[in-house]
Amino acid sequence: MATHLNPYLSFRDNAREAMEFYRWVFGGTLEMSTFGELNMAEDPADTDKIMHSSLTSDSGLVLMGSDTPNFMASMESSRGTDHSVSLSGEDEAELRGYWDKLSDGGEVTMAFEKAPWGDTFGMCTDKFGVPWMVNVAGTPPR
Repeated sequence: MATHLNPYLSFRDNAREAMEFYRWVFGGTLEMSTFGELNMAEDPADTDKIMHSSLTSDSGLVLMGSDTPNFMASMESSRGTDHSVSLSGEDEAELRGYWDKLSDGGEVTMAFEKAPWGDTFGMCTDKFGVPWMVNVAGTPPR
């Protein structure tokens, strides 16, 4: 079996909503388990929170996520300052579709347009605070 690197996102009480949003963006199969279903809810308020979710798109992209349980909620979180999720490839229609959905309701930090290095590139932060970079391979300038 090959080794895979999969982004794993942490949320504060809205993992279900976020992962359903990403299923809308990427399509595919979404599996979710709550702390209660897995008998892992130390606090009754965590029962319906998502302990683990995994989205696998039809093209093989994998994105995972979970809610932060209450006993960890006091840990400081600084969204978007230390990571980005990057999507790249050659299919401009596919990647532009992802871009349009990810940036809808979020904040565009760099417009999705032709870059000096020949690719089409953009950066945005989606409505859940997750930063994304989207890159379509192009022809390098001569």
